[in-house]
Amino acid sequence: MTIFETQVKLQKPEWIRVKAPISAVYHETAKLMKDHKLHTVCAEAACPNIGECWSKKHATMMILGDICTRACAFCNIKTGRPDLLDPHEPERVGQAVAKLGLSHVVITSVDRDDLDDGGANHFAEVINQIHLQAPLTTIEVLTPDFLRKEGALEIVVKAKPDVYNHNLETVPRLYGSVRPGARYFHSLRLLDKVKQLDPTIFTKSGIMVGLGETKSEVHQVMDDLRAANVDFMTIGQYLQPTPKHHPVMDFITPDEFDSYASMARGKGFLMVAATPLTRSSYHAGADFEKLRNARAAQLKKHTQGILEYGFENKA
Repeated sequence: MTIFETQVKLQKPEWIRVKAPISAVYHETAKLMKDHKLHTVCAEAACPNIGECWSKKHATMMILGDICTRACAFCNIKTGRPDLLDPHEPERVGQAVAKLGLSHVVITSVDRDDLDDGGANHFAEVINQIHLQAPLTTIEVLTPDFLRKEGALEIVVKAKPDVYNHNLETVPRLYGSVRPGARYFHSLRLLDKVKQLDPTIFTKSGIMVGLGETKSEVHQVMDDLRAANVDFMTIGQYLQPTPKHHPVMDFITPDEFDSYASMARGKGFLMVAATPLTRSSYHAGADFEKLRNARAAQLKKHTQGILEYGFENKA
């Protein structure tokens, strides 16, 4: 029995409950993933939104296999020694995206610390195949931290995803128990470097709440992300996958999520998604359109300010 299994399990509140997936489109999406031998984080991580998303033909595709080299205390994905990379996976992902007719797709992966590049070249090949087979589809990547993988980030950025997402997952104080294989400030530097390499790429990061963090710690994470020029922040309720995983320490109320969203918007994020069921790729397509519109509005406001300032100076 693990230390987590000795914790008292909290009862799920009504606002966290979701309906079981039953729609025909859900089953069509599931069949397409199976036929193309593709993994999804929706299924592997037991996402509570799978019924809604797959019923809309939205699926977050997980590349680099389905076995992770790390064992984070919050994650339900299998851990161990991964299989060899499948060289045909990028092509199959491109085919699936085209068949689904997606306007926006999210590509994520397991951690592959066993690979010299952490899987960066495979990410780039997937992006290239989507550009080739579904040229109108915008692409969001949710990558590992590429810890101690020199040059890996540059490879992914060079492939030109539209959104680069890397989740901090929790506040720095809890990394030792929640995300022991990662480093908080390394993840921040990675997000900051994406902007340095290509300022046109939107950056995104998210955390889970209910792991034992304080409100002031969440506010500090917001400040850290803004210092790294991150555009979009997501905040969602942590749910314990099994008794062996980190326990839920608290269920955050919808009003508290609204407060977090308001605080984050006040700190200058272009986009904020903060609800109990928010996940990194939840409503990603619609959110991407909002991101583009928010950036356009920001640029317009900035340009108008310059023009007004110039006219004032001339007067």
